[in-house]
Amino acid sequence: MTGGYTGKILRLNLTNRSMTTLDTAKYEEFGGGLGMGTAIFWDLAAKDLPFDAYDPRNVVTLMGSAFTGTAVPSAGSRCEVNGVGSFPMPIWFTRSNVGGRFSAQMKYAGWDGIVIEGKADKPVWVNIINDKVTFEDASKLWGLGTIGTQEEIWRMVTGNARFGEWIKAGDAYTTQRPAVMCIGPAGEKLSRLAVLLHDLNGAGHGGFGAVWGSKNLKAVSVIGTGSTTIANPKALMDARLWFRNYSYDVDAPVLEAPTANMGLYFPLNRRPGGGNLSSVIEPSRPQGCLGCPMPCRLRSQSGYGNEASCSEAGLRSQAADRPSPYMACDLIQDLGLTTYDLSRGVTWLTALNKLGIVGPGKKIDTDLDFTKVGKYEFWEKYCRQIAYREGIGADLAEGPARAAVKWGRWQEDTDSGLLPYPHWGIPQHYEPRVEVEWGYGSILGDRDINEHSLNFAIYWWVSIRNSTKELPFMTAEKLVNAVSSKMVPYQGDPFMLDYSEGPTGIYSDNRAKTIAWHRHYTSFWTESMLYCDWRFPEFVNGNRQDFLGFTPEAEPKFYNAVTGKNITFADGMEMGRKIWNLRKAIWTLQGRHRDQEVLAGYVYTVPTTSDWPGPVYENGQWKYGSPKGRTLNKAKFEEWKTKFYAFEGWDTSSGWPKRKTLEDLGLKNVADALEAKGKLGKA
Repeated sequence: MTGGYTGKILRLNLTNRSMTTLDTAKYEEFGGGLGMGTAIFWDLAAKDLPFDAYDPRNVVTLMGSAFTGTAVPSAGSRCEVNGVGSFPMPIWFTRSNVGGRFSAQMKYAGWDGIVIEGKADKPVWVNIINDKVTFEDASKLWGLGTIGTQEEIWRMVTGNARFGEWIKAGDAYTTQRPAVMCIGPAGEKLSRLAVLLHDLNGAGHGGFGAVWGSKNLKAVSVIGTGSTTIANPKALMDARLWFRNYSYDVDAPVLEAPTANMGLYFPLNRRPGGGNLSSVIEPSRPQGCLGCPMPCRLRSQSGYGNEASCSEAGLRSQAADRPSPYMACDLIQDLGLTTYDLSRGVTWLTALNKLGIVGPGKKIDTDLDFTKVGKYEFWEKYCRQIAYREGIGADLAEGPARAAVKWGRWQEDTDSGLLPYPHWGIPQHYEPRVEVEWGYGSILGDRDINEHSLNFAIYWWVSIRNSTKELPFMTAEKLVNAVSSKMVPYQGDPFMLDYSEGPTGIYSDNRAKTIAWHRHYTSFWTESMLYCDWRFPEFVNGNRQDFLGFTPEAEPKFYNAVTGKNITFADGMEMGRKIWNLRKAIWTLQGRHRDQEVLAGYVYTVPTTSDWPGPVYENGQWKYGSPKGRTLNKAKFEEWKTKFYAFEGWDTSSGWPKRKTLEDLGLKNVADALEAKGKLGKA
């Protein structure tokens, strides 16, 4: 077996409570994570598509990679979740991702991944201790929050051992507590905003908490006492020492940041703990996933906001006092809900309240008190109603987008931008009229991509550069040349990063290459090999005198050391293209057509107020230009889609993959399946 893998994938059938195994070798070419999960889903479920997210035929995979449980920086802990999700509108085969230690414990127990099928006749949880797997009665866990569920399972598995004490796990001993992935009350009630939670890490996208609830699956607990085999340990340690050249040096940082703005700086200077936007409030220390050299979370002195990062910590923007957002974070995690959609829902409801549409006795009746928005008591009532489907929460549990459809407000509010949900019923994350690779990638896929690859390199870097005279100067021309030089196999084309509306800009063939590069890179390197998106890829680096990052050298360097193979960065990109096309085939079987890949109305009609500059090529030279006032041109976007489909080898009239494209990728069986369903692209 290749280094990094155990050789076995656990296959669980909830319907008859049986377990079998799949041979990892059959799927090893896909790396792990998204690639393996997609290939397994295709083999086990694609023939029955389309079906609903709550259908027992839905197959959910929890996958690690060859890097799981190893010393590969920012790659030893990620766990990829795949299946038909409950949240996108319409539902798609989708993905989520979570850090922590679950996938590492899974690997140490002897499993490269877990496949979940069927539906239990009553609530169950799965107890995995090395190679011993049992289905346990979850009736006493049903109704508990995610925190209480994990604590109770820890007690049942470890016999009340205190943290750090030796416990017996099968025939061996460990000081580790089981890693538990579970749902809270929101998942049990099939709220589409329900997440899978492990420790305090959430797989927040896709509504997989509701999918588990529909399967009567409360939790999966895993504890292992094994290890991971590395093909070339010396090469791995040499790669880690080399990687230190790109890490934050606490004694002599090249790019230091004002503490008050650490949340914006840390992806660029790699200082630990920067992902928690509350880092300046009180003394705290970094806390991160297993094996991460750049922890993005914090543990604070008071306990407020512990391990809340990014959008969770961002709740403070809607807070009326200091403790409220952090208390709300704890509640949201315990109920098993997703913070981002809850937060955007509050913004929308508050706007409707000001218009006299939502409120006590209004057209959309609710007993929520909007004079207390920002207070914990508002958040508590709002979140509990959604988790338990009470009051207005019965509609909001379907997600704000589906609630808007039910209330007859979807078209009006997405056209005006009052409800800024640009793709698949999912709230705007980064600005699709500005960072077009984010919007383009999301509508061509299945969800908000939440991939910061170019986001960090272009927008964050430029914003930081422009914010202070103390930072190094990098011209727009230097930036696009530096970044594009690393975008193998399309390197050397700086116009891939032209954010103008000119002939080489956002509607050009050059931009088609950009989006293809992004979809292929993330499909393999970050979502299958499970390099953390906050660390990989790296185009620019604030710790280097030349300010250049480690991509494309680092990715294959670690891969080859762990697996013993000898692939290039471009080889990984080609596998990403294969995974991307396999996902496209699944969406095609679910009913996808190019006519659906259209952004919400406001993106085309309402000018953006964003003033974040990007590199633009105008009048024969590069400069940084403001996108303020931009709307996307719908006709030009449709023309650009045609260019993109042609570049990918898809039918330009339908967006469906062509036979030649699939066969060239070794997916002849996929082409045959699409043809049998009348959904193969025209040659």
